[in-house]
Amino acid sequence: MKQIAFALALTLAAPAAWAADKLPLSEISNYLNKMKTVQTSFTQVNDDGSLSTGKLWIQRPGKMRFEYDPPDSAVVLARTGTVLIFDPKSNQPPEQYPLKRTPLSLVLARNVNLGQANMVVGHDFDGTATVVTAQDPKNPESGRIELMFTDKPVELRKWVIHDNAGTQTTVLLGELTEGGRLDQSLFSSGKRVGSGNR
Repeated sequence: MKQIAFALALTLAAPAAWAADKLPLSEISNYLNKMKTVQTSFTQVNDDGSLSTGKLWIQRPGKMRFEYDPPDSAVVLARTGTVLIFDPKSNQPPEQYPLKRTPLSLVLARNVNLGQANMVVGHDFDGTATVVTAQDPKNPESGRIELMFTDKPVELRKWVIHDNAGTQTTVLLGELTEGGRLDQSLFSSGKRVGSGNR
């Protein structure tokens, strides 16, 4: 399973071959700040090599929804500074924790400034894509996030979350649909909307 996950990660994450050079942090910050809404599918590679798939909606600043396909069927919401995890297999209320405890808060921030002191701890070019490794300088213990961007046009293609327990979770993004208006009920309820929503 791990070998399959690794091969799939390489396949899905393969960026455009014509990207020529490392993107400057200022250009990436501008791209993220101009990003208002996003809809896409995703494939998640978990730390144990298992795979999950689903749909993702982002509304900057501050809102994100992951809806996992069966058999997981979980819904994860980020809103008003809080992350909520709805598990349909549980009779308990959704788990909650502060958004600032996850490095995804850097992507959802109202103003992204990757030039901020002690935020970026890695800025590399792998020959085809720019990889930025960032942390919240006020909460470095919350982990770090690697963001992969392709060029022409600049586009977020993948991220890897490294938590403070030493595990990592990779999210590979499908084709991005940017702009447009999102139904606000996406961010107010853990009820599944399913594949027919968009």
